[in-house]
Amino acid sequence: MTSSATDAAARADSGPRGLALHPFRGLRFAADRVGDLAAVTSPPYDMLDAETVAALRATAQHNVVRLILPRDTNPGAGLDQTGRYRQAGTTFRGWRRDGVLVTDSRPGLYVYEQAGAVRQRGLIGALGLREPEERIVLPHEDVQPGPVADRLALMQACEANLEPILLVYDGGGAASEVVELTAADEPLFTVRTDDGIEHRLWPVTSPSSLAAIAADLLPRQALIADGHHRYATYRKLRDEHRKAGAGMGPWDSGLALLVDQTAYPLRVSAIHRTVAGLPLDKAVSALSVDFAAVDFGSDTSAARSALAASCGREPGFLCTDGSSWVLLRGGAYVGPEPELDIEVLRLTLERRLGLDDAQVGYAHDEPSALRAAHRGGGVAILVNPVDVATVQRVAQSGGRMPRKSTSFGPKPRTGFVMRAFHEDADS
Repeated sequence: MTSSATDAAARADSGPRGLALHPFRGLRFAADRVGDLAAVTSPPYDMLDAETVAALRATAQHNVVRLILPRDTNPGAGLDQTGRYRQAGTTFRGWRRDGVLVTDSRPGLYVYEQAGAVRQRGLIGALGLREPEERIVLPHEDVQPGPVADRLALMQACEANLEPILLVYDGGGAASEVVELTAADEPLFTVRTDDGIEHRLWPVTSPSSLAAIAADLLPRQALIADGHHRYATYRKLRDEHRKAGAGMGPWDSGLALLVDQTAYPLRVSAIHRTVAGLPLDKAVSALSVDFAAVDFGSDTSAARSALAASCGREPGFLCTDGSSWVLLRGGAYVGPEPELDIEVLRLTLERRLGLDDAQVGYAHDEPSALRAAHRGGGVAILVNPVDVATVQRVAQSGGRMPRKSTSFGPKPRTGFVMRAFHEDADS
């Protein structure tokens, strides 16, 4: 491997152990080749349903969804997961070779801004990987082996991090000052996506600025807000290289957006559950053994208000097939009493309906949940969000919440800046 910014990042990571966000040479779409930069980006891979993926593929020949969620372009070949990601790797290298994706000339960090209903700014860089017991990068959710294997196959095929994970920290120091000073300059681009959000990106390449950021971050902790499976994949990829006898390298870090939550507090929304093939009356009958059921019929407004009113007072879930709405709340649930509503729901689905995680779907918003329920001939179970203080308390104590318990946002858009492991390679 040729010398590159990621090599330097890996060497730096062998120094003092702390929170580290290393400079790298960003890989970005060439505007003169793709035209509208918004058209080649997408939401994170795990927020995309089949309809959205199809729409993004139709939007642009080079939309990044063709890399992060590749499909079999030759159905007769019957490609498995590994085959589809090999195909994604071929596409990725082709885009680099053809100048669709180009590498920035200087290593640096990047200030990334999203401005819509709220404004968020943070630093994108190569996050040094840390073990959970070091209490530097704090997870708060469990992960499953399936999604980790899925993302690992993609990272190995492309030899790249294609989308950043999202972390928050208690800032207010020199790193945050650099973010604000940098954002006062002219950005590399200003792009508005179809959700009305404006995205801007600035490079941070000054040695003095990079040194100030590094010194400020070193003693701090960061909480993984979004991307637990990708962070687990970063660590698994590193471990596989170690087992193969590799030394320090680009696999010792992973692409991340780090946000000062003091300056830019993230919002936390719920991740809803869906169950295919489960009629609403059967779901309500089984779950109302433990909960009181309130039938709102087709009055969606009253049903949503009742769910929100239960937040923080008692467990509450809104079960619907899209036509009828039933609130399940409080009631006769018996212990051991979990602290989190979402854990109450998980245990109840397992006990009363025999459903494990593999049989339950996840949706990041109500429309997606309702579409999934309709498509699968089943139900959506809408839940209240977990408050930030609870997430932080769980993480600080070393605990874990059930996977897909929280949805922090705004999430970084995929495709504005990527990280190739072999950054000086020609393809």
